[in-house]
Amino acid sequence: MGIKRFLGTNKITKELYRKIKKSYYRRKNFTTKYSFINRSTGSDKLCIVLAGYKNYLIPSVMGRIKRFAPKDVDICIITSGKWSEEINELCERNQWSYLSTKRNNVALAQNMAIDLHKKADYIYKLDEDIFITEGYFERMLEAYKACEESTDYNVGVLAPILPINGYGHVQVLREYGCEEVYKSLFGSLKIAAGPDRKIESSPELARFMWGEALALEGKEYRLPSIDEMNIRFMNKEQEIVACPIRFSIGAILFERKLWDAMGFFRVEKGPGMGADEAQICEYCMLESKPVMVSHNILVGHLAFGTQNKAMKEYYESHTSLFLPPTYKS
Repeated sequence: MGIKRFLGTNKITKELYRKIKKSYYRRKNFTTKYSFINRSTGSDKLCIVLAGYKNYLIPSVMGRIKRFAPKDVDICIITSGKWSEEINELCERNQWSYLSTKRNNVALAQNMAIDLHKKADYIYKLDEDIFITEGYFERMLEAYKACEESTDYNVGVLAPILPINGYGHVQVLREYGCEEVYKSLFGSLKIAAGPDRKIESSPELARFMWGEALALEGKEYRLPSIDEMNIRFMNKEQEIVACPIRFSIGAILFERKLWDAMGFFRVEKGPGMGADEAQICEYCMLESKPVMVSHNILVGHLAFGTQNKAMKEYYESHTSLFLPPTYKS
């Protein structure tokens, strides 16, 4: 028997060992130098936004948050591993909190942000390349609470439909009758995630999901804007579905008690990109608390890694597609 197992099972030492272990992991998962400008109202609803590395998206992404966030949701913008004066000034103008951590690790940064907002029970998490739509915050919370009443599952995490996502792209393509053009140009259409999937690797497909036309046998196919798609999905009969695959967590809602039960996000070496996603998906599956997807809420996602360069160029030449609706009048 190893020493750790002995200490953890021995009647005399196990309680002390448990406390030491808990203290160790808390230090590991929360310790870094940081700067926190606190403008929290003490709300039970908190939105944390990982930002600072795609600042060219600020007018659209942050403009949409400003446009659509209710006053009863605290907003905290996080820059992991850096200080951004541009983000600092943005937060000051909008009366949002700003957390900057010295160490660049997204799991650590999120742990810090949640821990600093002691009264937040509902946590909205957004990445800096997510474009929310009208009613996002209100309808996400409504759908989350409806899961317990209208589904057969104990909800772990709630997510919206994202067109550039292993699950969401299939729903969007089916809704708009684009299955055949997809199959002809990109291959089999499956609910699947991973860098080998076209939805995560093809710039051409990413541009199509954002409204660029594709042609097949003389017929042109084009998807509407995310705001138009959101209205269409919003007006459909309520549908909340358990996601059967790993879900990219760029836009999710979960409760603080889930984060507590997970033992927080585990801080690993390096920046930890994707580690929080793997951890939350694993926990939800093993604990029978699945990622649930509302088919009545749709938001935009710019791109995955290998699509980013091409989609940055597309964004800069088609910015009006991404700005909040009030900017377009």
